[in-house]
Amino acid sequence: MRRSPVELPSLPVLRALGLAITLAAGCRAGAGPEVPTYTVRAERLALRVPAEGNLEAVRATQLAVPTDAPGPLRITWLAPDGARVRAGEVVARFDGTDLARDLAAAEGDLTIAREKDRKAAAEAAAALADLDREAGLARSELAAADRFQKKDELVFSRHEILESAVDRELAEAREANARAARSTRARQAEAERALVAIDARKADLAIARSRRGLAAVEVRAAHDGLLVIERDFRNELVRPGDTVFPGQAIAWLPDLARMRAQVFVLEADAAGLERGKPALVTLESRPDAPIPARVERVDALAKPRFRGSPVQYFAVDLALDRTDPAIMKPGARVRASIEVDTRRHALAIPRQALFEREGQSVVFRRSARGFLPVAVATAPAGPGLLAVVSGLAAGDVVALVDPAQGAEPKPKPDGSPAPGAGAATPEGGA
Repeated sequence: MRRSPVELPSLPVLRALGLAITLAAGCRAGAGPEVPTYTVRAERLALRVPAEGNLEAVRATQLAVPTDAPGPLRITWLAPDGARVRAGEVVARFDGTDLARDLAAAEGDLTIAREKDRKAAAEAAAALADLDREAGLARSELAAADRFQKKDELVFSRHEILESAVDRELAEAREANARAARSTRARQAEAERALVAIDARKADLAIARSRRGLAAVEVRAAHDGLLVIERDFRNELVRPGDTVFPGQAIAWLPDLARMRAQVFVLEADAAGLERGKPALVTLESRPDAPIPARVERVDALAKPRFRGSPVQYFAVDLALDRTDPAIMKPGARVRASIEVDTRRHALAIPRQALFEREGQSVVFRRSARGFLPVAVATAPAGPGLLAVVSGLAAGDVVALVDPAQGAEPKPKPDGSPAPGAGAATPEGGA
């Protein structure tokens, strides 16, 4: 018996049949009450970014190595970090051994210079006195030669007249030479004393420098306050034994009446961060008392927070609404939550309601035919939440788990997962 050929359904019919089977499966999977859901609603969403840092005083007095110091100094003693000091109290001392030795040497050089000056003055006075006597004798000889010069040819022979003229010229030359020798010796004595005066001036300068250095071996507090020791480029406290230079800061005296928080925000979270944004600051020692604040300053460039770390942060100064000196101290660690964006009427869904299907972000929205996948666009809206940009409307109900897998089996009393528990892996936006 010959059989008639079987007619195969067309491709569109097969596609419709597959869709119907899928919808039916979806309805059966989503029809049960076990699937947890979330109703989309419009609400105010605030995007906050976390930050952490430390408290610091708005105003602080710098305690630095005196600029009068002659050069590098070594710290021999330093008051403890966080110590309460009074005005005029010594907070740091430097090694003055070299300065004292230099002062003694300079004073010795000054004494030697003064003795040399006295010696040069005495020698010059004696030499000038001798030259004055020689000049006086030469003048006397010249006067005698002038007085008794033989000029009369009728009385004296030609030989006597020439000899007398030669004697007068010799006396005149001796007198001129005596004057020149005295003038030269006087200038020489003046030059010698000038050189000695230079040595004395150098010694005076060395003495003054050493005395200023000895006066600078102690740093005193400018006013009452809490001492905060400076940190170096390795974020380590300045300590005894360190070599410091004139003008270098070694500590601060902060004004505890007004504090601010300097916090650090990851570069990836800094979008929308600007002056005036509201924030909440919490001291780690008082997590139950958040303090309202506002962004006062944001660094123009992101920088690594720690030496050798590639992670970059923006440094942000937060102006606090209030300061309590009893509990707020410079350097105290704080955590902050900065509101960088606010949506007044936004649609939000939990992050676990978002899934990825074939490279698209989807949610499973409930309809009369069950839970159907709907492509959505989202944006971050806060911890655990996503703002829906498109794809959903207020009142829509979405599944919090994949409806195809059903509700998550309840764990056993001992905390272990139930057998056959399926793991729904929602794909959330950043």
